[in-house]
Amino acid sequence: MKIVTYCAQPWGPERLGFLIGETIVDALGALPRGANAAHFADAVAFIRGGSAALALARLTIDHAPASARLAAATVQLCAPLRPSTIICAGSNYRAHNAEKENTPLSGKEPEFFIKTADCVVGPEAGIVYDPLLTQKLDCETELAIVIGTPGRHIPVANALQHVFGYTIVNDVTARDRQVRRSPEGFTWYELGRGKAFDSSAPLGPCIVTADEIPDPQALMLRTRINGELRQACSTAEMIWSCAYLVHYFSINFTLKPGMVIITGTPAGTAWSTDTDLGGKWRGAPGLVAATRYCLPGDWVESEIEGIGVLRNPVVSQPA
Repeated sequence: MKIVTYCAQPWGPERLGFLIGETIVDALGALPRGANAAHFADAVAFIRGGSAALALARLTIDHAPASARLAAATVQLCAPLRPSTIICAGSNYRAHNAEKENTPLSGKEPEFFIKTADCVVGPEAGIVYDPLLTQKLDCETELAIVIGTPGRHIPVANALQHVFGYTIVNDVTARDRQVRRSPEGFTWYELGRGKAFDSSAPLGPCIVTADEIPDPQALMLRTRINGELRQACSTAEMIWSCAYLVHYFSINFTLKPGMVIITGTPAGTAWSTDTDLGGKWRGAPGLVAATRYCLPGDWVESEIEGIGVLRNPVVSQPA
């Protein structure tokens, strides 16, 4: 099942829907008479509803009247959910580690940083280029895990039982804020200002329930910028699996329904060609090396097999 949040009119209220091919079934509009509408208030309520909400959704989809079916092309998709917390794992692909300047812990344990709902924008929404924040705006396609069942200190063997589904996140990064180098040659990361800012977490276009992605370590991931293929890699190349990351972050947090974990990015970032920040472009068949960082007017496409394509333009900072 593919879950979306959409607006039928510009600036209209956000509504929960189910994406079936090129059609969106409006959740509340198709709700059977007398059914529990609380599950369909928004995506987080739906996730909290668990198996009862999923069963109701399947019934709703099967019996939806024509009035509750909309052509997806006629509405605006929003971020499928607004997670209170986005828990982030960096340096999780060996090829990405090989193309960049690393800290002493890179590749030895997951990098741990946080983004919030304030960072989230949806499909087609602008990634803001703010020159007062960064001159080196970079993009990273990442598989995102959406938590369904709460838990703390979750064993790796049981971790995927806590996953509701998966979506796509573009981990937008201010590289000149992130990567710091001392005159003596020591490198460290400032993962606060470098990672968490307005529009730094485009998310979408939908959440795919876990039953449709039985193996999250077997998905192809791609990034295109202005049509150029910058990243292409399987999630099989992760150092730490989705199951391990759920376990790892559950040591710090009680994972709750609607929380999101993002899982790192493969090689092909603009950082890899930036020798000033320690980039080491290695090249790969079919990939196009970046000649610069992102600027207003660029279009970024983040694609993951089985989920879809998340498209966002880079726009100038509003006056």
